[in-house]
Amino acid sequence: MDYQGTISRGIRAPIIKKGDDLVTIVSDCIVNSAKTHNIQLQDRDVVAVTEAVLARSQGNYATTDQIAQDIRNKFGDKTVGLILPIFSRNRFSMILKGIAKGTKKLIIQLSYPCDEVGNSFISQEQLYESKVNPYTDVFTADEFHRVFKDTRHTFTGVDYIEYYREMAKGCEIILANNPLKILDYTPYVINADIHSRKRTKKLLLDNGAKQVVSLDEILTQSVNGSGYNEQYGVLGSNLATQDSVKLFPRDSQKFVEELQKRLIDLTGKNIECMVYGDGAFKDPVGGIWELADPVCSPGYTKGLEGRPNELKLKYIADNELSDLSGEQAVAAMKDLIKNKEKDLVNNIKSQGTTPRRLTDLLGSLADLTSGSGDKGTPIILIQNYFKNFAD
Repeated sequence: MDYQGTISRGIRAPIIKKGDDLVTIVSDCIVNSAKTHNIQLQDRDVVAVTEAVLARSQGNYATTDQIAQDIRNKFGDKTVGLILPIFSRNRFSMILKGIAKGTKKLIIQLSYPCDEVGNSFISQEQLYESKVNPYTDVFTADEFHRVFKDTRHTFTGVDYIEYYREMAKGCEIILANNPLKILDYTPYVINADIHSRKRTKKLLLDNGAKQVVSLDEILTQSVNGSGYNEQYGVLGSNLATQDSVKLFPRDSQKFVEELQKRLIDLTGKNIECMVYGDGAFKDPVGGIWELADPVCSPGYTKGLEGRPNELKLKYIADNELSDLSGEQAVAAMKDLIKNKEKDLVNNIKSQGTTPRRLTDLLGSLADLTSGSGDKGTPIILIQNYFKNFAD
């Protein structure tokens, strides 16, 4: 028996800087790691590269002054409402700093008890005990603090109401979950939500907003020499310094196709490639579901399109193979897998197999493998992912 199933390996790399040839660096790291650790590269292995090093190699950065200039270009000296941002020093603080610099007056509307991706500063239990109605009740920052004494983030310990008020000096903060509440203050809005941004923008425009700009419409082209992203703007960006952000990478599709070609040339194996950002998984304690990037993977090779089509082994073992054991059960299971239907959607034999998109599953696996700290493994090699019990 082959005892090894899916293997996910973090591959160390040098510190990537602007202008580095990332295709060569990544492919050399994969080949050298395989030689050093006696790894047998195979067809349909997956090489995943974090979006951070691709953006860094591109020099895709912007300062808060450049963000501010783009905001001034869009809104002039109008009072601007900024609604539904996530609570994150890494993800949003520098964007907020740039927006605040670019507006004459800024009104920030925060959601409660948590943001769009689950960052919470009060618990559901506190909300229930307070008798507050989150669907209708609106607060100023001071009113909210009088009702809820401790509004620090579950993990970071940061009070984001105060942190954002300090980051955008002179702003006014309200807390409300209905996006339309901002229209009581101004018809000029930046909607900072990520995955619901298109719906929110339409809702605002349909109800009287004069101008609505989403985060994916800020820095879609270079401003005063800045980096940019045509598709995602400042969505997916991270804090770089105390006055700049690293943007989501450009040309991810071109990168993965060039990387795949070089890996095939070096190894003779048809290796799939992808760029990954945040995985999509929910923390069981804090409730954070992590996906602050607009997508798990902004670029991937064709072999990673689609969803898994798998049988649920536990269900088969307990039902169709309940009277078999040992080698008979193994042989019967392999036969069922080899002859399974091409589409198992809504088939009881596949229930519980979670057929999410392959790139979302692989991106989550890569993100968990690389971590977000000092492991130094921005390249992930995933093997045997497309093999099953019958192979």
